[in-house]
Amino acid sequence: MRTTVRLDPHLLAEAKKRAAASDTTLTALLEQALRELLARRELAPKVRPLRLKTFKGNGLRDGVDLDDSAALRDLMDS
Repeated sequence: MRTTVRLDPHLLAEAKKRAAASDTTLTALLEQALRELLARRELAPKVRPLRLKTFKGNGLRDGVDLDDSAALRDLMDS
């Protein structure tokens, strides 16, 4: 089957070099790479969504700034 894809020029140049060095065609190299990518995804373990535990409460203590790690460290040390 024939199709058209758009590739980054640098990626295409590297692929052509690799194909020539491997004494194969660009088409064969791209097919092999795509097969390997698809096979790897099929074998990858299924990841369940991460569920974070939350707790009821009154929110943050007064003066706590979660964006200020130094201040958080000082509060935890006190």
